[in-house]
Amino acid sequence: MSRRLISSGSPFEKVAGYSRAVVEGDMCFVAGTTGYDPVTKVLPEDVSEQTRNCFKVIASALKDGGFEMADLVRATYYVTDAKDFDAVFAVCGETLGDIRPAATIVAVSALYKPEMKIEIEVTAKRRSA
Repeated sequence: MSRRLISSGSPFEKVAGYSRAVVEGDMCFVAGTTGYDPVTKVLPEDVSEQTRNCFKVIASALKDGGFEMADLVRATYYVTDAKDFDAVFAVCGETLGDIRPAATIVAVSALYKPEMKIEIEVTAKRRSA
C-alpha cells in the first residue's frame, strides 16, 4: 500500500505544510487537532466542547482514511491548564468508552492561539477482520 494524505480542506494545511492525517498501510496518523467546530469554524470557550469538537474532526479524518474510532491505539492530549484535566477526561471517557487507547495527557504552556485549550493527536491501526 502507498502513503495517502488526508486533508480537511483547510488552507492552513498547505501553508503549514502538513496533512490532517497520513495513512500508511494499516496505520493512520492524525495530526494534532484543536477544538474548532468542524462546521461553523468557531472555537467554543468551554474545554469540554473543544474536546468534543476535536473528536469530531478526528473521527472524520479517520473515516476519510478508511478507519473508525474503534481503531485507535494511541492518543496524546495537550491541555493548556491542568485544572481542565478532569473535564477532558470526562469527554474522553464518553467518546472512547471501551476503545481505551494508550494515552498521555500533558499540560503545556500554550498552543498556537491563546484561546485554544486542547489539542489531540491520535494513531489508529486497522483491526484484523
